[in-house]
Amino acid sequence: MTPTQRRLRRLALALIALALLALLAWALRPAPPAVNTALVSRGPFEESVREEGRTQLRDSYAITAPIAGYLRRVELEVGDPVAAGQPLFYLEPSPAPALDARARRQAEERLQAARARWRAAQARLEQQQAARRFGDAEYQRQARLQERQLVSPTELERYRSERDRQRALERAAQAEVEAARSELAGAQAALSVVGGQREGATVPLAVPSPIDGRVMARQRCCEGSVREGEPILTLGRLADLEVRVDLLSMEAVRLRPGMAVRLLAWGGEPLPGRVRRIEPSGFTRLSALGVEEQRVPVIVDFAAGVDPTVLGLGSGFRVEAEFLLWEDDATLQLPTSALFRQQGEWSVFRVEGERIHLHRVTPGRRSGLTTQLLEGLAEGERVVIHPGERLDDGLRVRLDD
Repeated sequence: MTPTQRRLRRLALALIALALLALLAWALRPAPPAVNTALVSRGPFEESVREEGRTQLRDSYAITAPIAGYLRRVELEVGDPVAAGQPLFYLEPSPAPALDARARRQAEERLQAARARWRAAQARLEQQQAARRFGDAEYQRQARLQERQLVSPTELERYRSERDRQRALERAAQAEVEAARSELAGAQAALSVVGGQREGATVPLAVPSPIDGRVMARQRCCEGSVREGEPILTLGRLADLEVRVDLLSMEAVRLRPGMAVRLLAWGGEPLPGRVRRIEPSGFTRLSALGVEEQRVPVIVDFAAGVDPTVLGLGSGFRVEAEFLLWEDDATLQLPTSALFRQQGEWSVFRVEGERIHLHRVTPGRRSGLTTQLLEGLAEGERVVIHPGERLDDGLRVRLDD
């Protein structure tokens, strides 16, 4: 083998070794990471706050017993319709307590004494009636004698006075008879109820309904004694339903009366509504994680034309209220998951060919998984979503879309 051939052979082996090394380096190089991307788009955008709420009656009517007494059985049940003026329930006087043997004996003795006083008063009345009749007759006789001037006017005046005195005594005797008769009736009434029975002739008191509505709750159903002011029924109008939503205070301050609301997840299509009132006082509530939250009640009305009774809604039903804070038909937007903080500024990774580049952006409002883009990118540009810690400016990547 000539020297030239040997040089050519060594050169060929060196080239082959270099090629093998290049192939090995290419095989061992790290693979570009796979990323998911999304386009910056323009379209409808809504900023909203969504929170769970409950339906409630705007006004409820607690019907209580106006007096203490005995309640007859309440026939109305929860959900029954009522009309204004319709009797809701009836009250009777409370039954007298049953008498024990000693009290009964005392009552019998009082009855006997009352009967004796009544008989004595009746006898005095009969005696006084006879005296009055005699006085009237004597006065008439003396008046005829005076007309013939057989008695003096002074004597006639004395007989007139005696007649008037007898009449007054008769009236007093009649009053004694009436008092004795009342005492006798009271003593008889004390014995008329032995086992706590009510008088059958008692006229019950009917308590009427103040409104046209429905029975929302029934606190008493069975007959029995009731106290004055004891609740019996609760009435309401289902047509006056409203929704109460307890919002975080930092979200409630962004609302205004009249704002549009969508009522969702109630069992049908979304219903329109309006904010009627944001209450001026809040309260503290523990979250599911045990964190104290400051909540503010917000009252929402159903929109005109929405009848909750036709939809089957009632008081205490669950709904989800979505408050529309801001909306636009053509807003530049991108997925919220593409944004991250870099040196105190909002940034994204913009895709250019097979490489990504760090880009500063200015986000605006947020709506769920989407964020408004004020500046930094144009419509149609592609950005990385859910960027990981391995990504860096200028890195070559593999699109996994």
